[in-house]
Amino acid sequence: MSEWTKLQRAVTQWARSLDDLGFDVGRTHISLFNAVWMIFVVIAVLVFGRLVSRIGRRAVRSMRGLDGTQRALGEKLMTVTVWTVAVLVGIDAVGINLTTLTVFSGAFGLAVGFGLQKTFGNLIAGVILLMDRSIKPGDVIAVNDTKGSTFGVVERIGVRAVSVTTRDNREILIPNEILMTTQVENWSYSSRLVGITIPVGISYESDLELAEKLLLEATLTVPRVLKDPEPSILLSAFGPSAIELSIYISIDDPESGVGNVRSDVLKAVWHALKGSGVSIPLPQHDVALRDSDGLRRVAEALRRRENPK
Repeated sequence: MSEWTKLQRAVTQWARSLDDLGFDVGRTHISLFNAVWMIFVVIAVLVFGRLVSRIGRRAVRSMRGLDGTQRALGEKLMTVTVWTVAVLVGIDAVGINLTTLTVFSGAFGLAVGFGLQKTFGNLIAGVILLMDRSIKPGDVIAVNDTKGSTFGVVERIGVRAVSVTTRDNREILIPNEILMTTQVENWSYSSRLVGITIPVGISYESDLELAEKLLLEATLTVPRVLKDPEPSILLSAFGPSAIELSIYISIDDPESGVGNVRSDVLKAVWHALKGSGVSIPLPQHDVALRDSDGLRRVAEALRRRENPK
């Protein structure tokens, strides 16, 4: 008798011994062997799912000709497919007949509908976002919801949420479903060119042509302001205290922020106007007194009260 035959007989005898240690529930025999086998199958399914899904994701990443959004969608579909196959194979290996699960499909579907509605909604929303490509990794977006406004760069689109990194290096997770039902500003959807309007007021005594020239020269000194399209100066309105002008500029790196480039332009404008004869006026208000004689009498009465002599 060979060693392999002896090993087979020993394993068979060990399995029978474990199978004898159990009890019957109706027509089903529950034994220690079944419990050990089930634990082994669960571990094997977990190891197989993680290993194969990791290999599949690496294979998708190595494919050439795919952009970031297509790779993310391929990785997500690969992961879902691998885990679905692994779970079905595990159920079959345990000995559960898949046809018997149809009895519980109605109750299970109802439980999923109520308990995991948000989870499956976010999952489907994430897949739709990747297929639609309206929001993809690297986009600069602004989301306005009931909790406030969020502005940042999309790092990745996950199964449940989209990771957005703000200018202060905070990573905010926005559920996929919110991006499907809320108005989203995508600053780099079709073009990374972003226009910014900066208001500036000058006094009515200033030379308008000189002011426009100085504003344009100061704006062009800011490195992030694009030369093409060229910045422009527009007359917006004649305000109550100043002539209201608007500086229109364009940038192509919105992920670097908008407030900082607006600040740089205003600083350059301040230094350019200082000492040039073009001033930025303070708010002015004219006060008209209808009963000046009455006010004069009140002032004289108060003066006499303070100095009775």
